[in-house]
Amino acid sequence: MFRNPVTCQVASCATKRLVAPQAAPAVRHFATVSPVDAASRSHKVVVVGGGSAGLSVSHQLLRSGKFAKEDIAVVDPAEWHHYQPGWTLVGGGLKKKEDLRQPLAPMIDPKLKFYNHKVGTFTPEQNYITLDNGDKISYDQLVVVPGFHVDLTSIKGLPEALADPKAPVSTIYQYNYCDKAITTIEALRKGNAIFTQPTGIVKCAGAPQKVMWLAWDHWRRAGLYDSKNPAASPIHITFATGLPTMFGVPKYSAKLDELRRERGVEGLFQHDLVSIDGNTANFVRADGEKVARKFDLLHAVPKMGPHAFVKNSALADQAGYVDVDQETLRHKKFHNVWSIGDAAALPTSKTAAAITSQAPVMVSNLLRAIEGKEAEPAYDGYTSCPLTVGENKVLLAEFKYGGIPKETFGDMFGIDQATPRRAFYHLKKDFFPWVYNKYMVKGQWGGPKGWIR
Repeated sequence: MFRNPVTCQVASCATKRLVAPQAAPAVRHFATVSPVDAASRSHKVVVVGGGSAGLSVSHQLLRSGKFAKEDIAVVDPAEWHHYQPGWTLVGGGLKKKEDLRQPLAPMIDPKLKFYNHKVGTFTPEQNYITLDNGDKISYDQLVVVPGFHVDLTSIKGLPEALADPKAPVSTIYQYNYCDKAITTIEALRKGNAIFTQPTGIVKCAGAPQKVMWLAWDHWRRAGLYDSKNPAASPIHITFATGLPTMFGVPKYSAKLDELRRERGVEGLFQHDLVSIDGNTANFVRADGEKVARKFDLLHAVPKMGPHAFVKNSALADQAGYVDVDQETLRHKKFHNVWSIGDAAALPTSKTAAAITSQAPVMVSNLLRAIEGKEAEPAYDGYTSCPLTVGENKVLLAEFKYGGIPKETFGDMFGIDQATPRRAFYHLKKDFFPWVYNKYMVKGQWGGPKGWIR
């Protein structure tokens, strides 16, 4: 259960197993990394994914005290765990990307079994998954939280431009290139700077413009951009988005558009970037018209979506996401399957903050299912997006399903969180990374509800 709320977050049935469990290996100082031999393995809970959601859920389950050693397994092929919300700060020159990653295996409690492998297929009808080497792992309960895929190839020419150190093209959505953003920002002395956002779902829908505002702030301080006279400034800034507005929540969108106009930033709405040809960015408008724009700096955001092994499985809905109930987080067909985070078919923004609210609900309902109780419809769609807007200020967007604001500080103190504030900036830059690494990935942080016992 939760401790007393804090105000600083501005933030069933058991199934027959394929084989009997194997003997537990010797205790190590981090999670046992299983080579997965030819024999099948069996666990009470299998968690697919070792990212923000996977670590939060697996450790919250373990902390419930209802599971013995290796009852819970985590499956993930990664060597590194990344604090992805920090990549925006890297792009703006406020963090080093090397400081935002750490080896995954030591982050996983030694009581958990860690399979350092990819998932090949799901077979939910028989309660097992198959790994990329053909081996099977059976489960009583399955948690599917592998995140989703950032598809650089969705924009023709983008992979080549990112790999070319001389090309002024970057993206904060990949570890390898997030620091290229600040390199190109600092190198630009004059010309056209274009920042894009695609149609469709992306991780943290505010991030595409966060890096733009950090770039604006850099150029402003360097004397290269004057918001009072943008036409006479050496640098021209454009935000080209496939969406019809600046942001999906009307309250915050209105403020962000106000900032855009005040600062002289051009807005190209319903313009979807489809290709890059040298220093030309090619867009397609909602009406099908093609638009070409020359650039001297381009920050590109590729399209994103479910991993193929999820999309092509029986767990997916028509869009390829895990088809869960949006309030209980339980699969609509397979009642011992659960999902949250980027992979889940939930109509809310894909953010780490969303996971802080989703994970406790899902864990509680999974435990209820094991006890033969009904799942409770307790998740209301809460998520948060701290939008850096320059001048060491952040607009702290917090909202639930339907784009309805649900503001921690607004509810408690009557503060309008659409007004950018310096205190929110320090939450984004300093507090959130600290609480993430110290508590969230260890299953001890519940977002606006505070610390979890």
